[in-house]
Amino acid sequence: MYVFIHGTLKQNEPNYHYLLQPENGRCMFVDKAHTLKKYPLIIASRYNIPFLLDAPGKGHNIEGELYDVDDQMLYSLDMMEEVPHMCTRRLEDIQVGQHVVQAWCFFLHSFHSDLLRSRCHANYSSADVSHNMPYVPHYDRDQTVDHRLEVKYFEMKTNSYQYC
Repeated sequence: MYVFIHGTLKQNEPNYHYLLQPENGRCMFVDKAHTLKKYPLIIASRYNIPFLLDAPGKGHNIEGELYDVDDQMLYSLDMMEEVPHMCTRRLEDIQVGQHVVQAWCFFLHSFHSDLLRSRCHANYSSADVSHNMPYVPHYDRDQTVDHRLEVKYFEMKTNSYQYC
């Protein structure tokens, strides 16, 4: 089965190592790919986490990577993405080369509406200097602060109010 990866799990990103750990399951890179539908891909919270908002038709066709995974890896990704509490997972049409395939995608659901005013990205990179919002890994975070509340309930303070 296929999974579309759009954020910190992509190659050369901070959490890519997670896909390489055998205890998480089998994961094989297929190719670069993009969504057929447009979605808002934003960077949010004090930890600069990329989120794909469940708001089809807004934003961009998202560039990412397609992976072939087993059930164990899909389960591991569900745990990492906090399905169903934080994110939802559903099949989406993904363009890979000249083909369209169905792949699992992870979306932030029940988000604060201010997030739709955040700057949208077509392609995420933590090191991209144009957004100057490097991802903050788990080990560098304040464990007393729940970043989930920032994207779910409270008004966001964003760098740029550019509608998706």
